[in-house]
Amino acid sequence: MTIPLNTIIHGDALEVLRGTPAESVHCCVSSPPYWGLRDYGVPGQLGLEKTPEEYTAKMVEIFREVRRVLRKEGTLWLNLGDCYATGAGKVGNCPGGGEQGDKWKGYRGTQEGSEKHADGAMGPMIQPNRMPLAGLKPKDLVGIPWRLAFALQADGWWLRQDIVWSKDNPMPESVRDRFCKSHEYIFLLSKSERYYFDIDSILEPCESGPSDLRKMMESQERIGGKHKNLDDPLSKASAATNIGRKRSVGGRSGNVERKYGEKVGRNGSHMGRSVPWEGLVRTPRSVWKINTEPCREAHFAVMPTRLVERCILAACPPAGTVLDPFMGSGTTAVVARKLNRNYIGIELNPKYIEIAERRIEREVGLLLDCGDAPGGPIDPWCEVEEAGKGQKMFKCFEGGE
Repeated sequence: MTIPLNTIIHGDALEVLRGTPAESVHCCVSSPPYWGLRDYGVPGQLGLEKTPEEYTAKMVEIFREVRRVLRKEGTLWLNLGDCYATGAGKVGNCPGGGEQGDKWKGYRGTQEGSEKHADGAMGPMIQPNRMPLAGLKPKDLVGIPWRLAFALQADGWWLRQDIVWSKDNPMPESVRDRFCKSHEYIFLLSKSERYYFDIDSILEPCESGPSDLRKMMESQERIGGKHKNLDDPLSKASAATNIGRKRSVGGRSGNVERKYGEKVGRNGSHMGRSVPWEGLVRTPRSVWKINTEPCREAHFAVMPTRLVERCILAACPPAGTVLDPFMGSGTTAVVARKLNRNYIGIELNPKYIEIAERRIEREVGLLLDCGDAPGGPIDPWCEVEEAGKGQKMFKCFEGGE
């Protein structure tokens, strides 16, 4: 079965993946339906399984197929949220806090304007996390993300890192015996021990304040014995200006050439003083502070474009292919096209496909035509080869390295 590029396929993720050629995509970035939190209103949907174990087993089966269709150097970036056992609260207008009473049996609640959105605007009739669960006490954190991460590890994936997605604009909670939840997890998993990872494409700025530079230099001194004298004795300037007078080194160590000619001090001249280094960068940390983003056509928040952008830049080479088996509102597709990558999407809910396609057209526009993509036509036959230790070489259909 040939899967067309830059298309969202309507169907069950597992069935579509089974018909996808092996080793045909470079990476997978996805946020599957969370367990017990939303009813998407379509038969065969995930997330309403009776137990965490049943949900985890289904996810393992799906991502086993994802591993098969990934190239040997491919990675999976998996975003998952958590929930509490027998959680209190409302489902739409329906009182929560355990199994629904007779008065509310089968009632999903309403939400103003919900008719304008895809199904999923209201909570499910019966939320499984609100039912009595073996091994879980009322108010227990279920731990779905880590349950699935360890299950995928046991199934053959390399569990490389847990990334904390920290939100400054989380959903408010009225709970008074714990803190407001303001983070979710993103798990980085790989198909092989060695995999494609372009760290240079996602380096982040390092603040050039004196304290930051001093810490960096002291760290390097501990490692390599350099920068023993942080303050140059030839200058009577303060430590804040002296801190930038250190010798710059080549390469991508984070220490770049200082730029002179800027006005420093009261007299407008550097007068032998240093000018603080500019352009310092560092490897991104494992806590990503990214706010949620609304989707114009869906009432709930979607995966932020900045979050998906980091994953794709690090995991997929230019002209490569990104897979999202739970495409939803189309964030992965939009970001992939903007970054000159192809995408393959799978989505069970036809209303979401309509939302995603309109969003792609609106946000990407003419880039849907491969010939108009940034950087030239997208070549689906891009190959990644290792050219020595720690180096990457791109060999595309058109030739060149």
